Amino acid sequence: MRDLLQVARREIKIGFRNPWAYSYLALFSIFSLSLLLINSQNIVQGYSGITGSMLSLILYLLPLMTLFLGSFSLTSEKEEGSWQLLSTYPLGTMSFVIGKYLGLSVVLVTIVGFGYGLMGIASVLTGTSFDLNTYILFLSFSVGLVLLFLSISLIVGSLSRNRWQALTISVSIWFFFIIGWPTILISILDNLPYLWIKPILVVLTFFNPAELVRLFVVIKLGGGSILGPEYYQWVSWIHQPSGTLLFLGVCIAWIGISMGLVYWKWERGRSHG
Repeated sequence: MRDLLQVARREIKIGFRNPWAYSYLALFSIFSLSLLLINSQNIVQGYSGITGSMLSLILYLLPLMTLFLGSFSLTSEKEEGSWQLLSTYPLGTMSFVIGKYLGLSVVLVTIVGFGYGLMGIASVLTGTSFDLNTYILFLSFSVGLVLLFLSISLIVGSLSRNRWQALTISVSIWFFFIIGWPTILISILDNLPYLWIKPILVVLTFFNPAELVRLFVVIKLGGGSILGPEYYQWVSWIHQPSGTLLFLGVCIAWIGISMGLVYWKWERGRSHG
């Protein structure tokens, strides 16, 4: 536990010294303020065209930002030789991996929190307010994207030999999950028997963290009816009292499996030199 916390503190220190982190902080702050400009209502509440546009814009920015910051953090350990030095100390690989994840989580959640805090202050000053439940769901949506895509970014960093390779893989994953997903989904489902569509859709959704979080928040905002009959099962279980706990369980499982893969890759590299 002590080693884990030391790695996390080191990552937080490096993260807040990293000029990329402040670039993302400035970008997300400007982005958060720009969300207010697309609002034509005095109160932002529930699911509407405004909130739908906001969710889409957040979905484009945060996963890419997280993939870059997380994957570059691990590849820098390889390029600068830090891991070779750390591996000579009695530091467990799992402590290293989890410490990295926790430290980067603090940095990224701070960036998100600062952006939303700035947006909250600006909304009060301009007289454009967010319904509290809507505001919390937007914040939860952003934090959920960060935590899930951070686990993916660490897999990318583990597989990449340098930052350029991490950059290429990160953009490819972002494009697949965010931009290309609807087209890929339609092309797969269009060639299946009708009775297979709903169960296959449920299974495939679990493999896309962005879509998983988006569906949860849209349904919680009251926009489940726009998703269509194929997502009726999602609307039903998310609206159940245990729906939120089930969703959190799926997210934790996603992160746990990803961390297991990262651990396996780094432990394998450590044992093989």
